[in-house]
Amino acid sequence: MRVLYLNMWVLFFILSSITLAAQSETPVRTSGFFTSFDDVKIYYEVQGEGFPIVLVHGFISSGESWKKTILYRDLLQAGYKVINLDMRGNGKSDKPHVPEAYEHDAEAKDIMGLLTFLDVKQYSAVGYSRGSIITSRLLLLDTRIKKGVLGGMGADFTDPEWPRRKMFYKALMGDAIPELAAMIKRVKDAGLDQLALAYLQKGQPSTSHTELGQIKKPVLVISGDKDLDNGSSQELASLIPTSKHLVVPGDHGTTRSSQEFSAEVIKFLQ
Repeated sequence: MRVLYLNMWVLFFILSSITLAAQSETPVRTSGFFTSFDDVKIYYEVQGEGFPIVLVHGFISSGESWKKTILYRDLLQAGYKVINLDMRGNGKSDKPHVPEAYEHDAEAKDIMGLLTFLDVKQYSAVGYSRGSIITSRLLLLDTRIKKGVLGGMGADFTDPEWPRRKMFYKALMGDAIPELAAMIKRVKDAGLDQLALAYLQKGQPSTSHTELGQIKKPVLVISGDKDLDNGSSQELASLIPTSKHLVVPGDHGTTRSSQEFSAEVIKFLQ
């Protein structure tokens, strides 16, 4: 009986050690809401304990989409602290119904304010699609940023009168635009806030060629070999003196989730 009792304690100790080891391998996640400069509440999640990496999602999306990518897993395994947020107008964050709420770099200000709230002294940012447009603003406005990744984006957003942006705005405001009918259906089927999304397009910032030429931090411009949605990524890279340009397999919808994309981003950040 004594031997059985001791064996039970040994088994309990082993199982407890395995449980603690498994828990230690899972980075701690915190989440909450940050009140931004204009009282808009921004939802965020933080996971991991290392150097901070901010993930900036694209249009008709949320921070949740990053968690389905290989990159999200790889960043945590590489020892980074991953800061993931829902941009205003998306996900769990507030969705103001006034166009002014999305103007004057409001989204970049949200990220900068959140990082101050989290007491982040230095960070790098990874943007994809529209998230790259916002990341380009961070590279100009925030001295704390160390490196920036502009994924899935070409040079077209540098035009303040970008026809694609205007077309999206008009479609979301109710104009019948056949080539964007599928996008509108997706928004409606998902129950997303169509007016907020329209105002995001209306107030979307552009970054001029001159401004891009002033960026001094290292930048990775990376896109899929079949991605031509937003113009030439090579042209975008040529406008940023400190940039590196890479092409990996994929189209606009698949590149961000690929192993090749993750590997190149991790290599650049390190």
